[in-house]
Amino acid sequence: MTDLSGKTALVTGSVQGIGFAIAEALAGAGARIALHGIATEAEIEQASAALQAAGAGDVRFFPGDLMQPEEIDALMAAVADWGGVDILVNNAGIQHPAPISDMPRASWNAIIAVNLSAAFHTMQHALPVMAERGFGRVVNIASVQGLIGSVHKAPYVAAKHGIIGLSKVAALEYATAGSKTSGGVTVNCICPGWTETALIVPQIEARAQIIGGDRDAAIADLLAEKQPTRRTSDPSEIGRLALWLCDPMAHNVTGTAIPVDGGWTAQ
Repeated sequence: MTDLSGKTALVTGSVQGIGFAIAEALAGAGARIALHGIATEAEIEQASAALQAAGAGDVRFFPGDLMQPEEIDALMAAVADWGGVDILVNNAGIQHPAPISDMPRASWNAIIAVNLSAAFHTMQHALPVMAERGFGRVVNIASVQGLIGSVHKAPYVAAKHGIIGLSKVAALEYATAGSKTSGGVTVNCICPGWTETALIVPQIEARAQIIGGDRDAAIADLLAEKQPTRRTSDPSEIGRLALWLCDPMAHNVTGTAIPVDGGWTAQ
């Protein structure tokens, strides 16, 4: 069993979806959770209570607009004052599908800022401190679309390819930090395919109307185009993988981009 007691984990975009599932998995191993995201007070309280119930050493919410570097600086400083970041999960992301010819410049800038630049800024704060401590884990949530192309998603695909490249560079720069005993400092990406979050509900409902079938039939039809298993992943599965990457025994797993995509990128 992974024991993260005494470790502090910052998970961006962790009030719901994949981010919450990762925070919950880390909480179950005893980590203190720095919760972050765009949410109401009620949603923050609900997520905090659930993480406490899962076993978190402590939970605190930290605000911060990831499109604003100065707010990221303030976020990282606040978490540092709370005990520092032993585990950093860059999960927050936004999306706006459109052809390149019609993509608003503001959408390009926002998606690159949140999905890529924010990870650079948080890592720039966290990695030197992790190196001093001899232990640190960065898990960047990329996407299967960080490994392939996809029409109408230019900024998203560019950002996800970028975060994989960024992670490889950081993994190499910090490869010698720490030791097997301390756990070292590692940087990895998880690349989910179709995952059961609120983001895919509209696509499932639209496909169900097209084929005249139920939800399961709509999912199978939708995934047949991309994901050979025709099964979605549950966010908890991504959480368990992130937890394993954060285990001290995973000291030699660094610079990877691990697909959870039902064989999508094997084709």
